[in-house]
Amino acid sequence: MNKELADLRKKNIEQLNAELISARETQFGLRIKHKTGQLNEVSDLVKVRKKIAVIKTLINEMKSKDKE
Repeated sequence: MNKELADLRKKNIEQLNAELISARETQFGLRIKHKTGQLNEVSDLVKVRKKIAVIKTLINEMKSKDKE
């Protein structure tokens, strides 16, 4: 996750928003697979949820730096 976090920190807000949309689409697909019984790795849901939280945190950090 540290390497992924470093890669995310290099991106600007527009790129992070695109990454957030992609992660949300992945989360939706995983939820559908989970409900239909096709998902083998349930831990993927947790990983995607944490990735979304990290992205949203970085976006909020960047927005707060811009306000200062």
